[in-house]
Amino acid sequence: MVHAQFDPTARRALAVAAVEAKTVKDLSWRQIADAAGLSVAFTTAAVLGQHALPEPSARAVAELLGLDEDAVRLLRTIPTRGSIDGGIPTDPTIYRFHEMLQVYGTTLKALVHEEFGDGIISAINFTLDVKKVADPEGGERAVITLDGKYLPTRPF
Repeated sequence: MVHAQFDPTARRALAVAAVEAKTVKDLSWRQIADAAGLSVAFTTAAVLGQHALPEPSARAVAELLGLDEDAVRLLRTIPTRGSIDGGIPTDPTIYRFHEMLQVYGTTLKALVHEEFGDGIISAINFTLDVKKVADPEGGERAVITLDGKYLPTRPF
């Protein structure tokens, strides 16, 4: 049966335990995703409490991390989403994404609406990819692809 959470406390505690197990076992998110049989972005988000995993994936992740049956149940439960508490994020990496949206949010909105019309880009029917590429000027660059289905606004 499908269940949903309304209090994120247990899921946050599981995320802390899972990250601790990942660290102790010296695993990568890719290794955990491979065990789950899902993408690294989706699996990472699920382990961090933002998605529910299908039962086989939840069992595989729990086994790999040495987590118990309660963890399997929680990993399968639809979470209360939203991992950043109110206010401006203080973590530098998360803050930079906040900054990017502060600077380019209205630009993205204008370009999406010009191209597609009135509507939104889904974060449910969505994929995420992060790649490291060489910077021609030296060093490395992050290429982040956000790929969401466009959902038009429907008058009623």
